[in-house]
Amino acid sequence: MIPFSFELPVYGHLAFDAEYDSEPGWFNIEFPAYKAKIYLTYKEVGNNLANLVEQAYQMNVKNHIIKADAINEQIINDKENKIHGILYDLKGNTATSVQFYVTDSIRHYLRGSLYFDATPNADSLAPVIEFFREDILHLIETLRWK
Repeated sequence: MIPFSFELPVYGHLAFDAEYDSEPGWFNIEFPAYKAKIYLTYKEVGNNLANLVEQAYQMNVKNHIIKADAINEQIINDKENKIHGILYDLKGNTATSVQFYVTDSIRHYLRGSLYFDATPNADSLAPVIEFFREDILHLIETLRWK
């Protein structure tokens, strides 16, 4: 059971991949009609927030800087719901175009990455990337820690 809730688009569904059964907290939101997935990883923070944030940086920025034309960051700071983090927009022909992490800084940490089952082509995927970016923002806006 995941210790948070969020609103899920009606055209997507949660999937707990058998491949990741050994890793609790790994699951996906799948969008079969679009051949897209948002890979999600939940972890308890413990005393490990700095390491989790560094891992997100390494996976989001450093691993994609070679292919990305630009990487834009949007700070997330919802004090009322204790949701803080960064949304990354990776421009160009990258394997993933939108990634994020959010945390309450004490107990909860959630990381997500949007992928398509297609060869990266920023021009042709641009409209659908923006479509899913809005879904990701909505997921973050409706996220509530339990």
